[in-house]
Amino acid sequence: MTLPDLPRAEPAALADAFPPDFLWGVATSAAQIEGAAFEDGKGASIWDHFCRQPGRIKDGSNIDVACDHYHRFRDDVALMQQLGLDCYRFSLSWPRVQPDGQGAWNEAGFAFYDRLLDALLEAGLQPHATLYHWDLPQALDEQLGGWLSRDVVGHFADYAAEVARRFGDRLASIATHNEPWCTATLGYETAQFAPGHTSRAESLQVAHHLMLSHGDAVAAMRAVTRTPLGIVLNHTPAFPATPTEADRRAARIDDGLNVRWYMDPILRGCYPADAWQHVGADAPQVAAGDLDRIRQPLDFLGLNFYTRSLVGADGQPVTGPGARGFTDMGWEIVPEVLTQHLVRLAREYNPPPLYITENGMANADRLVDGRVPDAERTAYLASHLQAVAAARNLGADVRGYFYWSLLDNFEWNSGYAKRFGLVHVDYATQERRLKDSALWYADMIRRHRQRR
Repeated sequence: MTLPDLPRAEPAALADAFPPDFLWGVATSAAQIEGAAFEDGKGASIWDHFCRQPGRIKDGSNIDVACDHYHRFRDDVALMQQLGLDCYRFSLSWPRVQPDGQGAWNEAGFAFYDRLLDALLEAGLQPHATLYHWDLPQALDEQLGGWLSRDVVGHFADYAAEVARRFGDRLASIATHNEPWCTATLGYETAQFAPGHTSRAESLQVAHHLMLSHGDAVAAMRAVTRTPLGIVLNHTPAFPATPTEADRRAARIDDGLNVRWYMDPILRGCYPADAWQHVGADAPQVAAGDLDRIRQPLDFLGLNFYTRSLVGADGQPVTGPGARGFTDMGWEIVPEVLTQHLVRLAREYNPPPLYITENGMANADRLVDGRVPDAERTAYLASHLQAVAAARNLGADVRGYFYWSLLDNFEWNSGYAKRFGLVHVDYATQERRLKDSALWYADMIRRHRQRR
């Protein structure tokens, strides 16, 4: 498709490109920022366990302290208020509120999120909660086999209902899962993430259980709350590395396993036929009625977008040309692909209202005279907001944007070496500093708010 001219990247021009009710936010996750890994009755998560296995984390670090958000959340809320944000997307740590993933609740854990919600609401920030951002209670992995066990589906639905019952009246939305593709593929097929397995068949069975738990959790929460409910998916749109038919077929299969493997069951009640045929004997066991349980009416769909993939005939990724450069993660910067993909989703799926729930850039930030002059991140942010505005003009119903992330934090198997934050964190002192990109974002939000 041919893209229209994008609006200019100046804050004022971008502010004018969005409707008055468009929401501006930031996102984080519990495991990456909270710390207090074993305080106040919290149980171990699979990431607490994974970090203690030699060689799993590139810098040998762990999440025992992370950004110490558990003790510093009021300061972090004050930073969000200073930036003028509308909303904050965060996750609850399942083992913090239910150490074993079943059985007794940990009231001290719930009390932390109660305090956080109070602070957010007092600051005028909408709280958007995610129930699962990868930190499964270690007890469920040891006792049941984690997401490989169909029994975990029921435990997750119980957890979802309890959170909705306690907090639903104060939450602007609840997402069941964050990026189930990452949980399944990186955790159970490539061993990059916890729990560190290497089986295609396991990853696909886990993916099915994750989606089944999503559907059951939505149904359980509907019974106790009217809070808007949805799910957050990560999409890395696939393109053929060359215009050959073999590369086009390979890219279509990649799309089937990354995008359609999750979109189709959730919104259409089926798996994509071509991808199902491709995985052959590795296809998951699906019981009668499962797909009906997965396909629950949703109030929103969250989309996490960072880059694209170029796929060769062998199915392996190919490095893109990088006309706009690469992030510190090595990901090609391609904002125009975000426009294309949002429009595709709108046209092919007619989804519920869309939110960009993650989008951001790891950058090799440096402190310079007490500032962090991250012009690269500012350019990334501006270009992707341009892309969202262009997609809206082409009919994609995108209603909000959450930058990833508020804080520099633990970047999973990369440890603390990769910095995504609008706020710089000195991990030795826990001092926070607004980066130049944060000031740019705040200026754009201020200008947009003047139009309300």
